[in-house]
Amino acid sequence: MKTILVTGGAGFIGSNLVRHLYNKYPDYRLIVVDALTYAGNVHNCPDGALGSPRYEFWYGDVRNGELMDTLVCQSDIVVHMAAESHVTRSIYDNKLFFETDVLGTQAVANAVVKHRDRIDRFIHISTSEVYGTALGEKMDEEHPLNPMSPYASAKCGADRLVYSYWATYNIPAVIVRPFNNYGPYQHLEKAVPRFITSVLLGEPLTVHGDGEAARDWLFVQDNCEALDALLHIDCAKIRGQVINIGTEQHRSVLEIAEAVLRAMGPCDSQIQFIGARPGQVFRHTADTAKLRQLIPWEPKLSFEEGLDRTIRWYRDNEGWWRPQIWMRHIPIITAAGNREMH
Repeated sequence: MKTILVTGGAGFIGSNLVRHLYNKYPDYRLIVVDALTYAGNVHNCPDGALGSPRYEFWYGDVRNGELMDTLVCQSDIVVHMAAESHVTRSIYDNKLFFETDVLGTQAVANAVVKHRDRIDRFIHISTSEVYGTALGEKMDEEHPLNPMSPYASAKCGADRLVYSYWATYNIPAVIVRPFNNYGPYQHLEKAVPRFITSVLLGEPLTVHGDGEAARDWLFVQDNCEALDALLHIDCAKIRGQVINIGTEQHRSVLEIAEAVLRAMGPCDSQIQFIGARPGQVFRHTADTAKLRQLIPWEPKLSFEEGLDRTIRWYRDNEGWWRPQIWMRHIPIITAAGNREMH
């Protein structure tokens, strides 16, 4: 029986990965640790898992080195996903981002160093935000790191910390940089679920600036399939590597808002433009040649198919998302000193 520790496993991507692994591999034991901040929810666990010996949930903080040591020493694989992850919220209040994303990663990495003789691989989930705005048509793993928000800089620090631990201690570390994920169980602060629930509530879809900021949008299940493959490939092929996961296509935020309106049919909601977000990245487009050389992976769903599945999930799970309504917009102070809701 293989034991996999997933930090942040009650959050959006983490819980989707845990459900995927729990349902696909009946012989695996899954340990999940999550601080259950506003974006984590213990109800995101797989159906029936809380009563199963294959699933163990720990309510805890990755900054707790003693706890990380306790959990890592039981594990064969560590997937480190725990992080504060919202760009706008990092502008509003960034201290926790650096504490969780950098110091939390340090605590997990220290435990991996201590128990490196039993750890098969340590997969650190970074983000495309570390790249900043694309300098060319696509962004490969050698693209310069130019983080443009406190969140991005915190994740960049964690990303490079893990790399330094591989270089210094030769731990079996792999750094994965997913591009923008969307899908079920995503907090309403993020663009796609915020747009969907705005339509369901008959409210405007608020878009920053002119809406031309573009991202590579990846349905979360396709991301989980790629991570699954990286969990099972010969570790020697990926040890010490940085690997992108994306679709190699980008769509602007305005295009996403328009796609949501089309997909959800006639409604009273309209697009409303608000102030530009400070530290905005103009465009992210993944180059995934490295990933495709390593594993036989392609995104299975088109953006339209993924969006339809996501819309259906939010239509069917109002009880899950309705308590989050008050957190969809965040007050920030712009560089000009103005207070705006973003």
